[in-house]
Amino acid sequence: MSAAGSLLAVFPAASVLLLTVALRSRAIDAVAPLRLAVVRSALLTGVYAVLVVELLGAMHALNRPAFVTAWLLFLVAAATAAGLRRRSSRPAPPPAATPRPVPVGAAVSGASPDPSDPTVEPAATRSDPAPTRTTRAPSGLLSVAVDAWRTAGRGERLLVGTIAGLVLVELLVALLAEPNNFDSQTYHLPKVEHWVAQGDLNFWPTAIHRQVTIPPGAEYLLLHLRLLTGGDHLHNLVQWAAGVLCLLVAARITAQLGGGRRAQLLTAFVLATTPMVVLQATSTQTDLVCAAWVTCAATLMLDGLRRRTGWGTLLGLGAATGLTAVTKTSGLIAVGPLLVLWGLAQLRLTLAAGAATTGAAASAATGAVRRPRPVGGVARTVGGSVLILLVAAVVVGPFLARVTAEFGHPLGPPRLRESIPMERHDPQSILVNALRIGHTAFDTPLAPLRRAGAEVIIDGAGVIGVDPQDRAITFGREIFPEPAWYPDEDRVAFPLTGALALIGAVVALARPRRIDPEQTGPLRAYAVVVLAAVLLHTSMIKWQPWGNRLILYAVVLAVPLAGLWVDALLRRRRANSARRSVATAVAVTVLATSALAGVLALSYGFPRRLVGSGSVFTTSDWDTRFLRRPQWADEFRWAAAAVRDSDARRIGLVQQNDNWEYPWWLLLRQPDGSSPDLVALQSVLPERPPVDPSSVDAIVCTGSRPACTKLVPAGWRLEFRGYVGYALPPTR
Repeated sequence: MSAAGSLLAVFPAASVLLLTVALRSRAIDAVAPLRLAVVRSALLTGVYAVLVVELLGAMHALNRPAFVTAWLLFLVAAATAAGLRRRSSRPAPPPAATPRPVPVGAAVSGASPDPSDPTVEPAATRSDPAPTRTTRAPSGLLSVAVDAWRTAGRGERLLVGTIAGLVLVELLVALLAEPNNFDSQTYHLPKVEHWVAQGDLNFWPTAIHRQVTIPPGAEYLLLHLRLLTGGDHLHNLVQWAAGVLCLLVAARITAQLGGGRRAQLLTAFVLATTPMVVLQATSTQTDLVCAAWVTCAATLMLDGLRRRTGWGTLLGLGAATGLTAVTKTSGLIAVGPLLVLWGLAQLRLTLAAGAATTGAAASAATGAVRRPRPVGGVARTVGGSVLILLVAAVVVGPFLARVTAEFGHPLGPPRLRESIPMERHDPQSILVNALRIGHTAFDTPLAPLRRAGAEVIIDGAGVIGVDPQDRAITFGREIFPEPAWYPDEDRVAFPLTGALALIGAVVALARPRRIDPEQTGPLRAYAVVVLAAVLLHTSMIKWQPWGNRLILYAVVLAVPLAGLWVDALLRRRRANSARRSVATAVAVTVLATSALAGVLALSYGFPRRLVGSGSVFTTSDWDTRFLRRPQWADEFRWAAAAVRDSDARRIGLVQQNDNWEYPWWLLLRQPDGSSPDLVALQSVLPERPPVDPSSVDAIVCTGSRPACTKLVPAGWRLEFRGYVGYALPPTR
């Protein structure tokens, strides 16, 4: 990555910051307005990034100059919007009367402080004036942060310090570690390289169908970094930024549900220490990106529970829906119920307004009161729903159109549609699938507990007539159970976070007054959405050993309920002080264990860790890429060196569906840094035939030597070492 490339990578980050200033809410009752502005900025930037790729791809212009121009224009527009907003939001002269002071915690969170919270200083003891609702200058934001820190209790400071420490160390790992996720070597990063090489988004012949059939939203974001920087050294930052966005949005959701400053910090703490979040925040996987878009949809939906939704929020809901669909379609399992709840809430507000209007009209006839202005109707809700779907279609539509044209179905070929989704939907099969998913999600290092739980599920499945290894409810050839406690980015369990979220959801559904007597309706509604998403997921997605990362979006969505419940547990004052002490001790123990799990995942997690074998500080860049399969590192280099020495220009690929392709794109680049000419000698796309082996100058193979041998022309020399091989024509 060049110095110029590093500088160009600042364009997207600067644009997001400027848009955050420009999109700050003007509503005086907006909850956590700064975080809402971050949500709006992220959604607008995400939609712009996707549409730039689609537009330039249609123009066969996926190249660095075009992307630099696109981001320069976006940066100028964002700076202009921020400047206009700041000029229009200059603070008014101070009022003559001294305003009533409010606690800083309420000013920062946007939620009412809890008077029983010992960490919140009573308003009567403070002399600070209430902060204005206008856009603050940077010094104003800094002073608010300093004041909030000064008034925070030791517990809150400890929460903030732990969260900040984890996020910053994750940033360090993301910057130091080379991309080494298994799926990224197979299809996430190769699809980016194919786009760069051909300059458009057209599908290509390939033996790895996931390179063209899996939604590419996260890879679109990687493509921007690839073209701006010329390499992959910043690729991990996409997931890191998505993780930060998840923390901010989850905390805002907590505030929208009535949580004060401590509840918001507890939510962020529980989420930040979840091992799956810690590990994926330094990866080139796509699950955190999907979770970020889902939570953006959730926070915008909650804004619509008690007020009519404006055009800006409608566009935001459409953007969040479209970005979720173009990133990972499983995220729609949660977005669907969120939109249904939003629609019902808008209709309820319409009916309530109609009833109020009728009553006001009757009173106006007697001259009692003036008739209020109507706030909308059913047509407005229907029109808003259509707008949301239209915006989502603009974002995801081009990709779905390409998939439909290629395979005759928007969800891709039968192979994809039958491998991941459930093929049986009878209650018994769904129950067994849900129990297996739960067993994997709540796995612990206690092997006897894992075995006992698995035996109960397997025996119970037999009693109700379901094969627990049935291929119709089990991915591929995998066998249940599979240990998932180890801190591995693809499968690590989350028993503490899951248990806290489950308890919080149950309490919010059954006893919401224990959390907040004034938020019973929103709490119940949100808990229903979370539980519906989990139930839909277990009835639609087959069990698989790495299924924990697939349900990450639901975990992030549920964590605010965990934060609210823990805060209520700490806040509740009981007559029996002993019982209260026990509850507090249990909560503190759980939080401390959660913190330990997060720190251990960051320190020893796989395949990127701080200490031990494979540390990002002691492992070379190339060896870091192969920590999943160390024995392949030298084999790829050996084969690539032989091909380069032969002066081959057009190189054929022989591989199977789960083989690593990305190392070839790194090792066989042209001397000037341009992409190599790699073509597939096999293809699973009916309309994209493979290249004739006799038309290439060399062949590189991975996986199966017999499969490679079948495609090597007669007279060519074939060499193979374990996993990797190459073939060259006879010397002339």
